[in-house]
Amino acid sequence: MSIEQRIRDHFADSARTKLAAVDAMAAPIAAAVAVMVASLKAEGKIMACGNGGSAGDSQHFSAELLNRFERERRPLAAIALSTDTSTLTSIANDYSYQEVFSKQVYALGRKGDVLLAISTSGNSPNVMEAMKVAKEKGIRIVALTGKGGGKMAALLGPDDIHLCVPADRTARIQEVHLLAVHCLCDGIDQTLLGDPA
Repeated sequence: MSIEQRIRDHFADSARTKLAAVDAMAAPIAAAVAVMVASLKAEGKIMACGNGGSAGDSQHFSAELLNRFERERRPLAAIALSTDTSTLTSIANDYSYQEVFSKQVYALGRKGDVLLAISTSGNSPNVMEAMKVAKEKGIRIVALTGKGGGKMAALLGPDDIHLCVPADRTARIQEVHLLAVHCLCDGIDQTLLGDPA
């Protein structure tokens, strides 16, 4: 098979995966938007965490809120817990990598905040530890996963929201995760600002 055909196959598979995910994800994404907007209106913040590509998604999400998505508005309170290398490496060195996010949630999180917990497998130990601390502190969780949700699904309570991509291939899950992040950002702006002029 030629490289060009492989590229065409990736595009087609990505489009199929996104279209197959919309029915399972549209309502939960809308619910997540409502939870995030309520937190932001109450002077709360959204903390996001994940590893690898999911760390990139958490940074992408916080940048869209702190700066702007597609419309001009005031900065919104968001922080990616994967960006401070001194904090990450000191926690990993002195304690364990499993605690790199949970210690930050413990120190920075307040009741009424939201944790966006991202993992394509749903099995990232450090993300699960952050979720446990969030629950202890009364912080609602929006979990962005795939592959059935993994072990993270069992940690979610009735007030939490699960955005689970109905797919098993990591690359396709990550592509839907980015679309979900953009839907969250757009939904937050739409709720706060109303229809574009």
